[in-house]
Amino acid sequence: MPQLGLLPKRAWAAIFRQLLRPPRCACPQAVRCHSQAAESVLTSQLKSHQETPNFVIKTPKGTRDFSPEQMVVREKILDVVVSCFKRHGAKGLDTPAFELKEMLSENYGENSGLIYDLKDQGGELLSLRYDLTIPFARYLAMNKLKKMKRYHVGKVWRRESPTVAQGRYREFCQCDFDIAGQFDPMIPDAECLKIISEILSGLRLENFLIKVNDRRIIDGMFAVCGVPESKFRAICSSVDKLDKMSWTDVRHEMVAKRGLTPEVADRIGDYVQCRGGASLVEQMFQDPRLSQNQQALEGLRDLKLLFEYLTLFGIAEKTVGESVRVTETQVFVATPQKNFLRERLKLIAELWDAGIKAEMQYKNNPKLLSQLHYCEHTGIPLVVIIGEQELKDGIVKLRSVASREEVHVKRKDIVIEIQKRLSES
Repeated sequence: MPQLGLLPKRAWAAIFRQLLRPPRCACPQAVRCHSQAAESVLTSQLKSHQETPNFVIKTPKGTRDFSPEQMVVREKILDVVVSCFKRHGAKGLDTPAFELKEMLSENYGENSGLIYDLKDQGGELLSLRYDLTIPFARYLAMNKLKKMKRYHVGKVWRRESPTVAQGRYREFCQCDFDIAGQFDPMIPDAECLKIISEILSGLRLENFLIKVNDRRIIDGMFAVCGVPESKFRAICSSVDKLDKMSWTDVRHEMVAKRGLTPEVADRIGDYVQCRGGASLVEQMFQDPRLSQNQQALEGLRDLKLLFEYLTLFGIAEKTVGESVRVTETQVFVATPQKNFLRERLKLIAELWDAGIKAEMQYKNNPKLLSQLHYCEHTGIPLVVIIGEQELKDGIVKLRSVASREEVHVKRKDIVIEIQKRLSES
């Protein structure tokens, strides 16, 4: 794009006069009045910049315009999102762009410094909203509402150093869906995850992974690792950065900035680097340290219940605890016995030829447990197991990694069965 703003004032005035020239229409007078008013304002603004000849017309740092072409895409995306919210019975809500400063500054802890404060122009200290959560809580309290399922789409503002390349802006849009109230455990939570899955699928994002967490498990984990309770929130803030930082960098922050001993940080690392879904929950139940913490056990019980509901909703394979899926592999070809490399090679070749993303271990005689653990660790949804008995019976086992359910499928029908399952996921 050509650089704007490095022109003398007269050139700018000529450009604006050209741009603001009223079109010919049935009612030229109204258009001309608006055009003349706009030209007057802009000309006045240009005069104020006589002493700053290098003035550049641009959007404020950390903000952006959306062109008509971009708005078409944006509106289609929001239509998918809002339609899903409504399908699940949510009511629309809107709140002011600014709130009382005291209400916002008391609810964001160390992030309070990112709130945009407004000058006192009407007898109240105000701030632009940081997110859509506190305004929702304020709305419930004002109207004495104990239950509400609502959605809210609107702009929020955060006074931070923007990194546009990473999609971080000072002004951006949030789409919130909340179910407020007291309900039986994990039922609303499961519906929220179902909504996320529906939206991402509706936007045709085929390969996505939903991460879930329970604060009780995190706090229990910190406790058994030796983190002082006064540092729980600060350490949790560091752990949250694992999405964008390596464990080495997060560990360094915990030790150098948060004051943890290296030994405590390493114990935390043993937990936060684990990956998996329902199987990881079962694994944590067996952990000798974590199983002794009542708070963690309560969280694990609820998380186990959540995964049961997610299985009923058909999205358990898309949902895991504290994990990022780094592979697009759909099927893993495994064997429980030795000397089955040739059968695995023939089977995986059929899957590849059918366009199915598949892989296997590059070993002659891999252990079945290590193969299954790899699938759970990486989030591969399906495993095909072939062994001596299966070969003799002309079948293979098809295993769902998330539910651990296994079914027998005729060897000649395995490609069709896998394609069917993948199309339904």
